[in-house]
Amino acid sequence: MKKLVIAYSGGLDTSFCAVSLSKVYDVHAVSVNTGGFTKEEINHIESNAYKMGVSTYKNIDAVSTFYNKVVKYLIFGNVLKNNTYPLSVSAERIIQAIEIVEYAKSIGAEYIAHGSTGAGNDQVRFDMIFQTLAPGINIITPIRDQKLTRQEEIDYLKSEGIDMSWEKSKYSVNKGLWGTSVGGVETLNSEKPLPSEAYPSQLKKDGEEKVTLTFKNGEFIALNGEENLPEINIEKLNNIASEFAIGRDIHVGDTIVGTKGRVGFEAAAALITVKAHHLLEKHTLTKWQLQHKEYLSSFYGMHLHEGQYLDPVMRDTEAFLQSSQKMVSGNVVVSLKPYHFSLDGIISEHDLMSSKFSTYGEENKAWSADDAKGFIKILGNQNKIYQQINS
Repeated sequence: MKKLVIAYSGGLDTSFCAVSLSKVYDVHAVSVNTGGFTKEEINHIESNAYKMGVSTYKNIDAVSTFYNKVVKYLIFGNVLKNNTYPLSVSAERIIQAIEIVEYAKSIGAEYIAHGSTGAGNDQVRFDMIFQTLAPGINIITPIRDQKLTRQEEIDYLKSEGIDMSWEKSKYSVNKGLWGTSVGGVETLNSEKPLPSEAYPSQLKKDGEEKVTLTFKNGEFIALNGEENLPEINIEKLNNIASEFAIGRDIHVGDTIVGTKGRVGFEAAAALITVKAHHLLEKHTLTKWQLQHKEYLSSFYGMHLHEGQYLDPVMRDTEAFLQSSQKMVSGNVVVSLKPYHFSLDGIISEHDLMSSKFSTYGEENKAWSADDAKGFIKILGNQNKIYQQINS
């Protein structure tokens, strides 16, 4: 039997794929942990994978890889798709696909399978990464190819003696380092919000709590003065902020396949980190750095979302984003409150609000009144010429 690697999450779709494909192929299941999995959950997924008939199961810890290859640049770019969504799931899929295809090559697999349907974004991300990095490996997608319904999958698994309460839960939740997506009946239409109970974190704290995020060259190196790896600081911040039920929203966006889509999400640490980092940048970068970063960051986020991670233009953009962070160091104080947060201020030796030069609207130490008049006269020169000629 020929070797096949399946991207296995333990859900209905990938379980159907594992069972049906194991009758034809030597199936090797692999999951990629990009955050959000406990050791107990990983053990549970492994146990279920063997029940589906796979030959081997492997869980790849890619949390640090995910941070260093993707999340770091999303923070550098303050990336929020449509000014809302921190790309929680779409960013994960890229790293998951890369890890899966590299694993498939390492064991000499001739086939890779995934459980995507033909209606969403993940099919594009997985296929593009697989066919780019391993053009000789064939891609198999039973759910997409057979246009299977959930009930058809459930009926098949039951006929194979596998009954694990597959009936769909009211809400589908995908948790990772950079946030948790939440889908339900309300996100299938345009008018209804998700109810509070749909979100994984419920309000546990009242009042207000201050936290301090420390950045060095744009990276989140410490939380409340305690230094750690950025990905660990993100997890710790999320644990604190989620008790205030912070980071809930619904993203409305354009899918890669041309339809509109709605998805709920909870991303307390991602939103706080991005907003805190952006505030620090406002104090430490020049206006031209901020202007050009804005459109390049939007470009980077869109292309990541669209599955274009392997295009070399992404490395070019990352180089710009990395270079822009040389002076982005300092502390940002954030106040956490029920369901929201506010940014109090920053302390940085690179703060361009230095009072040695001037205090905006109050005091000028760097130029004279005549200097100001001459500057304004020349600055407005082209407008005056245009108006006089064309009035």
